[in-house]
Amino acid sequence: MVVESGIATDLALIIITATAVGLVARQSGQPTIIAYILTGLLLGPPVLGVVTPSELTESMAELGLAFLLFLLGVKMRIEDIRHILSSIVKISLPQMALVCLAGMGTALLLGFPTWQSLLIGLAVMYSSTAVVIKMLTDKDEATTLPGKIDIGVLLVQDIVVVVLLALLSTGQPDSAVEVAITLLTILALIGVIGIVSIAASRYLLPAVFKRIANDKEVFFVVSLAWAFLFVFVSLELDLSIEMGAFLAGVALAQLPYSTELQDRITPLTDLFILIFFVSIGLQLEASELVAYWQEAVIAALVLMPVKFVVFFLLIDWQEFSLETTFLGSAHMIQVSEFALVFGAVALTGGFIDEAVLGFLSLIAVFTMAVSVYVVKYNHQLYDQVRPWLTTVWSEDGRDGESHEYEGHAVAIGLDPLTERVLPLLQDTYGEVIVIDRKTEHIDQLRAEGKYKFIFGDFRHGKVRKEAKLEKAEFVISSSVEVDVNEMVIAESASDATVFVEAERAEDATHLYEQGADYVVMSTYLTAEKVSAYIAEYFEDREQFFESIQPDLKRIERQTLKRDRSTEIADSGGEIDG
Repeated sequence: MVVESGIATDLALIIITATAVGLVARQSGQPTIIAYILTGLLLGPPVLGVVTPSELTESMAELGLAFLLFLLGVKMRIEDIRHILSSIVKISLPQMALVCLAGMGTALLLGFPTWQSLLIGLAVMYSSTAVVIKMLTDKDEATTLPGKIDIGVLLVQDIVVVVLLALLSTGQPDSAVEVAITLLTILALIGVIGIVSIAASRYLLPAVFKRIANDKEVFFVVSLAWAFLFVFVSLELDLSIEMGAFLAGVALAQLPYSTELQDRITPLTDLFILIFFVSIGLQLEASELVAYWQEAVIAALVLMPVKFVVFFLLIDWQEFSLETTFLGSAHMIQVSEFALVFGAVALTGGFIDEAVLGFLSLIAVFTMAVSVYVVKYNHQLYDQVRPWLTTVWSEDGRDGESHEYEGHAVAIGLDPLTERVLPLLQDTYGEVIVIDRKTEHIDQLRAEGKYKFIFGDFRHGKVRKEAKLEKAEFVISSSVEVDVNEMVIAESASDATVFVEAERAEDATHLYEQGADYVVMSTYLTAEKVSAYIAEYFEDREQFFESIQPDLKRIERQTLKRDRSTEIADSGGEIDG
């Protein structure tokens, strides 16, 4: 009971302190990741020493990274990255080799022995999955082209990390044959899990989730169970649980319901990832940090620009746009949290001592702290260097973002009204995105194969972001819920045409005041009449507004009648005039 009380106290201290420091960070415009690492340093051995890593905090920290990778997997539709897979491999493998050599060379120049220098090079060649994904997710840039490139490279790095950690954990090998057998076994196991994941996304999960997607609670629980199934299998096979969680997420990402899941899993992920970053600070001993602190600062100052240059040249080699090349490189300058894990495993295997682990830890913390600001202000930095870059690098022949919705139409909800006008919108704008939360409607749209669709509740920010509502030229909502239509009007572009629906005259008046171009009174107009109005709107806008005058006058009369009835009721039935 005392042990349980101590663990609960530690967890309470971590969450309360991290929340307080996080609030200060937000108020001062600093990234919360820095606040969480500082919380770990404050509570841990370097400062107060009131919290030490426990089995619970370590498990929660590992689950935090697993959930982050699961959330990442849920975002990764294969068709969205298929066109850059070849480029990702061509970037990631040379990048790791070059940064490893740079890290090894830096360590040799700083006086480390050859064998330790090689291990230091292997530890620093990765970028931080947690930092990059968390920062890009917070900025809604994880699905941009630079984000996809970085995430793809991080995944390749994670596979290499899994392999190297497995090799290190076996101790010093007796022969090259033993290394080769271990390597092939790990790759085979990862391949099998990956094949099972993709097969399930095609043959098992669609049938299961079609039955439960309308029940939000069951949908969420089954998704978590699916993630933990892959985590369990990965543990049983002595593989990284992060890799298992990611593959579980990838399987769900291929379903039309993945966007809905992203919003529901994010708060849980945020809690666990808080523990993860705090645990980084908790793991650091003051004596270990001091031993090689000067060498660590020098190595960090060398490695960050080296990483940027290596990534920049390799992404540029693949002929992506200058902005994509710069942003994709700037995001990846930090040393990964896996440097701590890698160093701990190397220490256990007798490859390095505690001082070298402290050296790696300080490099990771220092570069993470710098990189979060680089990611936060990535576009401002690009704007500053762009004039110089454009004089050195030509944009000719480069690929930009593969697809970016703009000037399209968005329809919220599939009903007789929107269904009738979709062909007209398609003809006029070329691309239509339908947002709907009913599985039968999604199945209908998929069967027709004419329109893009997103499964999810329009109230969820990620759903609206995916539909690029702010870049649409025409938005029509079949919802009669006032709060939904207020959101439609508020988040649509100022020059977009917005049609919404209302059941009551007072709601229609309110929506007109909010800026709606036309409010469909569902109690009066048929879908056929509305589609005729929309066709007329495209042909002759002046004629359209003349045609809807009777509707506007009817709404005005009903609103006035309602207001007069309210006034009579408030006066007790007596009113002048």
